[in-house]
Amino acid sequence: MTLVTLSPAEARAAITAGARLIDIRGADEHAREWIAGAVNLPLDRIGELAGDGRPIVFHCKSGMRTAANADQLRAAAGAAPAYILGGGIEAWRGAGHPTFTDRSQPIEIMRQVQITAGALVLIGVLLGLFVAPGFFGLSAFVGAGLIFAGASGWCGMANLLRLMPWNRRAAA
Repeated sequence: MTLVTLSPAEARAAITAGARLIDIRGADEHAREWIAGAVNLPLDRIGELAGDGRPIVFHCKSGMRTAANADQLRAAAGAAPAYILGGGIEAWRGAGHPTFTDRSQPIEIMRQVQITAGALVLIGVLLGLFVAPGFFGLSAFVGAGLIFAGASGWCGMANLLRLMPWNRRAAA
């Protein structure tokens, strides 16, 4: 059984009527922006969802994560009616519904990985062109790391960035 996708207006009506809003994004994403009343239960911990019989509306950033994991979310909801917020928090915000943002929180880890990897590749190419061809190896190393992260689900750069001082606040 697939999950029914709700528009932001339909989701808001369901929440007002008593449905629970479950944010399946990572804690770092939730700490930066959230919908009032949403409970953060990242996808890797969704099995911890305790059912109380009330309907559940799941959401992520854009709706893609919830749609891609609909079977797992359906199973976690148990017997409770379960739905997906179509378009995620982006659609919610786009529909004019309020979100809360804490700009003092660091940007999401995956965005930090994208910025860092992109910068390292660019630096490697520029140094390879203007200093010594051996610096192209930096770009190759980063590219290989990204391929490994995509294939295995383990990202060394993300794990390293999580240890940085500016990210410790979100992890707490």
